[in-house]
Amino acid sequence: MPQYTLKQASKLLQTKQISAVELAQEYLAAIDVKNPAINGYITLDKDLTLAEAKAADARIATGNATSLTGVPIAYKDIFVQQGWRSACSSKMLDSFVSPYTATVVQNLLDEGMVTLGRTNMDEFAMGSTNETSFYGATHNPWNTAHTPGGSSGGSAAVVAARLAPAALGSDTGGSIRQPSSHCGITGIKPTYGVVSRFGMVAYASSFDQAGPMAQTAEDCAFLLNAMAGFDERDSTSLGREKEDYTRDLNQPLKGLKVGLPKEYFGEGNSADVQTALQNTIDLLKAQGAEMVEVSLPQTELSIPAYYVLTSAEASTNLSRYDGVRYGHRAAQFGDLEEMYSNTRAEGFGSEVKRRIMIGTYVLSHGYYDAYYLKAQKLRRLVANDFQTAFAQCDIILAPTAPTAAPKIGANATPVETYLSDIYTIAANLAGLPALTLPAGFSSDALPIGVQLIGNYFTEAKILGVANQMQQNSDWHAKSPVLLLSN
Repeated sequence: MPQYTLKQASKLLQTKQISAVELAQEYLAAIDVKNPAINGYITLDKDLTLAEAKAADARIATGNATSLTGVPIAYKDIFVQQGWRSACSSKMLDSFVSPYTATVVQNLLDEGMVTLGRTNMDEFAMGSTNETSFYGATHNPWNTAHTPGGSSGGSAAVVAARLAPAALGSDTGGSIRQPSSHCGITGIKPTYGVVSRFGMVAYASSFDQAGPMAQTAEDCAFLLNAMAGFDERDSTSLGREKEDYTRDLNQPLKGLKVGLPKEYFGEGNSADVQTALQNTIDLLKAQGAEMVEVSLPQTELSIPAYYVLTSAEASTNLSRYDGVRYGHRAAQFGDLEEMYSNTRAEGFGSEVKRRIMIGTYVLSHGYYDAYYLKAQKLRRLVANDFQTAFAQCDIILAPTAPTAAPKIGANATPVETYLSDIYTIAANLAGLPALTLPAGFSSDALPIGVQLIGNYFTEAKILGVANQMQQNSDWHAKSPVLLLSN
């Protein structure tokens, strides 16, 4: 069973202790055995994977390799890639094979990384538990009765189960960070616009952001170096010079001011989460960091603002799925209007339909000002709160989720599921970078993560803080692999 971090896999390839083909075959063999228990991968193509691995070996042989050449990676099903089915875990796109490749995927292919497959997700990234997928729920590898979180639950699960050294996810309201927390891995959402969205199936365009998920902060930094950069095909891409996200990995934490938002440390957190937070505070203090109390007063309004805005954007983005150009088309209909309605009724799951209806409602005449416009104003207030806080501290420490991973089927209503995003969505409303790393375990042996939120373009700083924490703890090194082998 492969147990490599991305850095370890890279070293094995560079020193020629293993070939890219052998490494890919090792992961594919493990996937065959372990994936049925967790349903993390939904699309595999061994021929395509091994062809990429052979090309990587040829590149290594010529001495033209990068540090990522030959390293396997998994992609959330939201990223399109030429020749691969890209279904966004929806019946609507079940048969869609992409004719082009997302920029972020192409950036990693240019580095010589090897595609293992597409990972399961909540349909069109709408969900927090990975239970809305057309292909069935993903199971948490630590305990398969529990969810892995969502919507990037498949990516988190395969990294945690050591079925990939790293994976890509997308984060609209916490969809990288929350499943990373529930599965005991590290994941970062960069500043909005740092990573191209071209070729990433849109849910809410002003929120969606791609990011890496891996065992360690160091691995995430290496991936972000390759992923980030301006893309003229993405109108929201930021025209900034390339930077080295590994530059602060060895920066000591002495004198670092860590903000503790009083709204994030209340009674809503489980005792296990509170313990993990206190352990993290103790770890940071031991390395010379200083704790500072800050306030984010609009926290309780983040959820309604987020779901109004994202549902409105989803309603617009998903209007393109009409059965005319691509994707599912209803077999039976009487006229064009009935073809539209039958196609969308059959192709979309219940959660996607719910958000389309909410979004259409808040954008409708008579309700736009009352809901959508007011939510946009709240979004600005949330962003202002963070700027006030960052005047007092360098980074913010917060829980990632109020509890450890819930059991599959435990959230009886959509509202209960929405409330689990309380600590992650504010960073998306403000467009800030945020990272989750493992920080302990619950009383029933499920991982718990904590969140580091930085100001705009401080990815290197929060990656460096996380790396220093991981150099002085071993939560990130724990693995559920032995549990899966039973």
